[in-house]
Amino acid sequence: MSGETVLDLAGVTKVYGEQPPVPALQGVSLSVRRGELVAVVGPSGSGKSTLLHIMGTLERPSGGVVRIGGVDAAGLSDRELSRLRAREIGFVFQQFFLAEHATVRENVADGLLYAGVPAAERYRRADEALDRVGLAGRAGFRPTKLSGGERQRLAIARALVGRPAIVLADEPTGNLDSATGASIMRLIRELNAAGATIIMITHDAALADQLPRRIRVLDGRVVEDTSGTGEVR
Repeated sequence: MSGETVLDLAGVTKVYGEQPPVPALQGVSLSVRRGELVAVVGPSGSGKSTLLHIMGTLERPSGGVVRIGGVDAAGLSDRELSRLRAREIGFVFQQFFLAEHATVRENVADGLLYAGVPAAERYRRADEALDRVGLAGRAGFRPTKLSGGERQRLAIARALVGRPAIVLADEPTGNLDSATGASIMRLIRELNAAGATIIMITHDAALADQLPRRIRVLDGRVVEDTSGTGEVR
């Protein structure tokens, strides 16, 4: 696949505790290019959530190299890391994490606060992101007035508004019924077709098998990295 590398992990390890140490990741190496749609799949306890935190710079690795857009995250201070995260990474969590007191539009616009974008531009880009996910007509609502599927669409709009290099989606259909989950997967495919780079974390192997590339994780290791053509990386 052509396209620049937006995420690169080389020999990444993560160990928790000391007595005894618990290895969560054991020498993970992978790279993701701009425009890819990737599933990271594995059972509970396989290390995929730790991998999400490392890829999103929410946690630092115990060893190895993590590069986001060519920048070595290990060499950054916490403040620089926060700035990199705000600029390059969008998060979609299963629990949504919406501000219930704010409007739909404000929830999305606030995703740009840490990027230092002026208010007028924040709201213009929020409206653009809401339109992309089909929520333009709900901009003035509070999240409590939205269905589960609409809340997940709102979370996706908030992740997209900063135009990040990568969107990390953690079990984005996990709290939804099957029909709503299928509509969210259609949206993810549409956004990817429009150029978004999306890495989806899931325990659902059937869901992962629908995506063009699957990275299977077990016991903190990548055990398979396969494209939709059957190519093994």
